[in-house]
Amino acid sequence: MLTQEHRLAFGCGGLGGLYRPVGEAEAEAVLEAAWDAGIRYFDTAPHYGHGMSEHRLGRFLRDREGWRLSTKVGRLLTPEADPPKVVNGFHSALPFRQHFDFTYDGIMRSVEDSHQRLGLNRIDILYVHDIGDPGAGTDTAEHRAQLLDSGVRALEALKASGTIGAVGLGVNTVEICEELIGRMPMDLILLAGRYTLLDRSATARLFPLAEAHGVRFVIGGVFNSGILATGPVEGAHYNYAPAPPEVLARTARLEAICAAHGVPLASAALQYPDRHPLVVSTLIGTGKVSSLTRNVAQFSAELPDALWSELESAT
Repeated sequence: MLTQEHRLAFGCGGLGGLYRPVGEAEAEAVLEAAWDAGIRYFDTAPHYGHGMSEHRLGRFLRDREGWRLSTKVGRLLTPEADPPKVVNGFHSALPFRQHFDFTYDGIMRSVEDSHQRLGLNRIDILYVHDIGDPGAGTDTAEHRAQLLDSGVRALEALKASGTIGAVGLGVNTVEICEELIGRMPMDLILLAGRYTLLDRSATARLFPLAEAHGVRFVIGGVFNSGILATGPVEGAHYNYAPAPPEVLARTARLEAICAAHGVPLASAALQYPDRHPLVVSTLIGTGKVSSLTRNVAQFSAELPDALWSELESAT
């Protein structure tokens, strides 16, 4: 499903105006830059701008060939009569509201709706989005029951029919992955922020469990919300909040190791997940051409072997 040419992927949250408004021309430009850089795997979700990301991505890909596309299920969108200007951090959202639904009917409807928004007849990978997430309010027995009692049947049917090529989870918590491996169809896990230079929590139990079940990983959130890109500067963010002192100190140590080898911290952060044999793709996301171009260059830069052993031992 994902091959060597898909090692670097583009995450399309920015197309929905995450953190700032993104216009049509800017969205088109960043997608064009990703394509010109050789990126052929694109990840989106109904959540990203309440369908805006899917809408823009589908229009871009419609007359192109050779791409892979993933989107997500778990949220349904319904029209909103008086939508707020900013929704869940998205400044370019379409006028819908969302609610979680992991049932058979919810997943089937979500896939149909995504096909319509994308304007495409193919979705390669389908992730169950944000299940078991305390921050999203889905870490409940009810949501688990929706997925395991009926949603799993939808995933099995979609994959068996060839409507979807691969299925899995799109989450940022390790515990729900460990809980659901072996209980639902799972080819891939899109895991954000849990296998980075700062947070290696996926390695203790999840990676061995995934390997035993033939599950592979797409890794997102490689900068842990920014600090591994900016360094331990004042106001740096870690996991969507101001970085605490101990994280600033750890980041400073990592940055010093990189500096001793003449390597930007961001470049090491981008390349770190790619070195693991279970990782098939690393996801970068931005709404700016300049950021995309910089990230692609940093991902492709040659880094010294000695750097990695020092980073691995850093705490």
